[in-house]
Amino acid sequence: MRNKIDASTLDLKDKVVTIKRVTKVVKGGRTFRFAALVVVGDENGHVGVGLGKAMEIPDAIRKGKEDAAKHLVYVERNENDSIYHEIYGKFGSSSVLLKPAPEGTGVIAGGPARAVIELAGIKNIRTKSLGSRNKKNVVNATLEGLASAMSPEKAARLRGKTVEEIMG
Repeated sequence: MRNKIDASTLDLKDKVVTIKRVTKVVKGGRTFRFAALVVVGDENGHVGVGLGKAMEIPDAIRKGKEDAAKHLVYVERNENDSIYHEIYGKFGSSSVLLKPAPEGTGVIAGGPARAVIELAGIKNIRTKSLGSRNKKNVVNATLEGLASAMSPEKAARLRGKTVEEIMG
């Protein structure tokens, strides 16, 4: 489902969704590390998510950006900068319902899903997060849903029909 996209040619912006402090108790005391969940996108259909872990926060964010750039997907959008059809994305026990919206609606989404949607370049959409509210799983569920979105042209090509036959 996912095609390899060359991130070096894209002008990627990033958003840090969450930074967690992880503690490991060892014989000499506690060691602290940081895990950063980062979303990158060019606001023109390409978006990816990555997780970076390091001893320092800036290093974790940098690693998260690099990981996200390796896992970019392309999102199909219509003329209203929305999605073509209703999508149900699922990852782990988190689910995200993504619904197309008319021009002027804006982005109606919670924090983790909003980061993915805005960096994908979608301007009009309604979403609802269902199930677990774990930020990593919500971000991945949103990305899975957007990656599975399909334009009428692509659906027609897969089914061997014309767009008019599918749209009615």
